[in-house]
Amino acid sequence: MGRAYREYLLRSASRGFRVWLFQDQEPGWAESYIAGYTELDTRDVDLMINCAREVGADGILCWDETRIMQAAEAAHALGLPGNDPAAVWRCRDKHLTRTALAVAGIPQPVSLTAATVDDARAALERIGCPVVVKPRALTGSFGVAKVESVEQLEHYFSRAAATTMVEVPERFQDGVLVEEYLDGPEVSIDSVCFDGRVVPLFLARKQLGYPPYFEELGHVVNAADPLLHNPAVTAVLEGAHAAVGFHVGCTHVELRLTSTGPKVVEINARLGGDLIPYLGQLATGVNAGLVAAACACGLPPCVQSDRSRVAGIRFCYPEQDTVAGQVEVDESLLPTEIDQVVVLVSPGQRLSLPPVGHVASRFAAIITIAETGGRCCAALDAAEAAVRLSSGPIAEKMV
Repeated sequence: MGRAYREYLLRSASRGFRVWLFQDQEPGWAESYIAGYTELDTRDVDLMINCAREVGADGILCWDETRIMQAAEAAHALGLPGNDPAAVWRCRDKHLTRTALAVAGIPQPVSLTAATVDDARAALERIGCPVVVKPRALTGSFGVAKVESVEQLEHYFSRAAATTMVEVPERFQDGVLVEEYLDGPEVSIDSVCFDGRVVPLFLARKQLGYPPYFEELGHVVNAADPLLHNPAVTAVLEGAHAAVGFHVGCTHVELRLTSTGPKVVEINARLGGDLIPYLGQLATGVNAGLVAAACACGLPPCVQSDRSRVAGIRFCYPEQDTVAGQVEVDESLLPTEIDQVVVLVSPGQRLSLPPVGHVASRFAAIITIAETGGRCCAALDAAEAAVRLSSGPIAEKMV
């Protein structure tokens, strides 16, 4: 999955910078984009600091949510460009994000921590239904659900409290947040911070599904989206960065456009996932990989747009839990606006629908580029009918 979702960023960064890769395995497909690599446990900050010093790193860049703290700590220890690790941790820990935004008066949902289901009930009574329960420091909407009643609370609280990720070892005594549910559509904004400014690069409008969960089914980026110049959105975006103390590098901020104005869902101290920066490049011409690499090395990034189009992505999910066979694409049904169809699974891979599977449930991604939003979305609809998944046998384990 890493290659499908992140190769374009590594390829972009390598065009302007000499890249030395740190990871816990051989580089494989990434080798053609790098000057070299060091195989190490990237959870070990001291080891990463020593290795970065040995290779003479001018900057440290990370777009993996589970490693942004280690990268920030290593850059800080070496005196390289970046943010105070405490600022990155305020983004990583959603409760600290809420605390910082509250102090600064930035619009956001009411949010309370809960260690037990009784705590969660008390929070629900204070906030009122519906609420959203979420783990305090996971990624990708894992464990996040909308709760419509007191009767539903114990089930979804228990799921959120029990949800873990191997790559996220942090655990908290008050590990679940109970938050006010925000009405309105959700958008994300990828920005770059440098020279004391917050510059929005592109805005993506989300398509969510599988309620009561918040699975991201797709995104549409319009280079001319009027929200990029909306004063209320700009004020919230700039205020949120100032509140958490983030001032160098790229961020991915999620907002809800509520009936009372934009409110912050979360701030991520990295570029967005789901190929959103790739959509941004198709729509605007801004190369987010080069922008992020420049900031990591203390250089002024190029944020000049050279086009104005609309790019979209739609993720394909199976109709039910299954074992993947072949992904078949009927090219005769693909519209002219298609950019590419990306296969995300291998034959024999188990696919489980949300809440078990989340993003791992996707078997393909469809990307389109068009002159208008209407044509882009129509192309996504047409292309979806051209992509089909057959069921297959479970892959045998290699001995």
